Amino acid sequence: MASVNRVTLIGNLGRDPEMRYLPSGEAVASFSIATTEQWKDKQGNKQERTDWHRIEFIGRTAEVCGEYLKKGMPVYVEGRIQYDKWTDKEGQEKTLTKIRGDRMQMLGSKGGGGGGGGDAPYDDGGDSAPRPSAARPPAGAPAGGAKKSKLDDFDDDIPF
Repeated sequence: MASVNRVTLIGNLGRDPEMRYLPSGEAVASFSIATTEQWKDKQGNKQERTDWHRIEFIGRTAEVCGEYLKKGMPVYVEGRIQYDKWTDKEGQEKTLTKIRGDRMQMLGSKGGGGGGGGDAPYDDGGDSAPRPSAARPPAGAPAGGAKKSKLDDFDDDIPF
């Protein structure tokens, strides 16, 4: 029987990513994001609940997270739930629940407080090669590069 372990979250970073490196030299970015749910109770009072999620990326996506993500930024994350279990010094068994991310997209406007953005999610795909989604020209756009936009000349060093 097939099984699925897939998580999709959209939330705001609670702190800047913490960077560390594995003995192999591979980057690891750890951060947490908050997701907030709002509803009205039976009496019509507004209720709110915020959940915090530990996120961890490894590889090239971790490097991108460390360089571009900042506290408070909205971010889209896809990954899987992972449980790390260990026994502490006192002999107590501990469990840490985290999301092992494999896809990240910064949300918000490029000029606004939401940080970077763009329409292409950064997908590590399990290796170190960036895999941005293919961008489609808007409907009615000239075919074959008939007229270049000012944005076509825009050059930046963001890897997605």
